[in-house]
Amino acid sequence: MTAAPSMPDELNPATHPPERLTLIHRWRAVAVLCTVSLIVLGLLWELQLAPLQGGTGALAFKVLPLSLAIAGLLKHKLYTYRWMSLLVWLYFTEGIVRGTTDQGLSQQLAWLELALSVLLFVTCAVYVRLRLKVLPPKDQRPKQDPEA
Repeated sequence: MTAAPSMPDELNPATHPPERLTLIHRWRAVAVLCTVSLIVLGLLWELQLAPLQGGTGALAFKVLPLSLAIAGLLKHKLYTYRWMSLLVWLYFTEGIVRGTTDQGLSQQLAWLELALSVLLFVTCAVYVRLRLKVLPPKDQRPKQDPEA
């Protein structure tokens, strides 16, 4: 009984062709950009642009999980991308609820949050899929016929 090969949590350039590495880096950049955009949007929304009436701004703490993920996203931590693809649905849900119930600027910010959360989910999903495509070991690659 052989043990399943373990997937490294950090990006190993030796396991991916250069074209895929380029794609992986691009998708990571988009994921980081979406995450930072959601953090900035959440802070501005709750503290300055359209805070809840009579609120204390405590809803700004909603961006804390996103800020904790930045380091993992930058370090190519596959685990971070996986849990971000689940966490982002909380922001999607808030965007739907506040987009359909709020009015004015708050409603527009909610639709922006919704769009950013969908984009972040897609980028995380594509990133994970690209990372899980690993080159087969050399002994398992198809052998070419020397006579052909």
